Amino acid sequence: MLTKNVGKPDRVIRIIVGMALGVAAYLTGGTAGLIMGVAAAVALLTGIFSWCGLYSLLGINTCKIDEP
Repeated sequence: MLTKNVGKPDRVIRIIVGMALGVAAYLTGGTAGLIMGVAAAVALLTGIFSWCGLYSLLGINTCKIDEP
């Protein structure tokens, strides 16, 4: 299982940006629309699953873990 490395504010931003890019991709069409659609899918998936591969490679973690 993947360790969460995307915090709540980051998730919300990714989901909003992903939805906006998805709408823009639909309205644009063509190659630019395809590229925006892929970017939208990546943003939405990282927001939904709270895990970002690039964050893992760079050692970034915006997910706050409550310590007892």
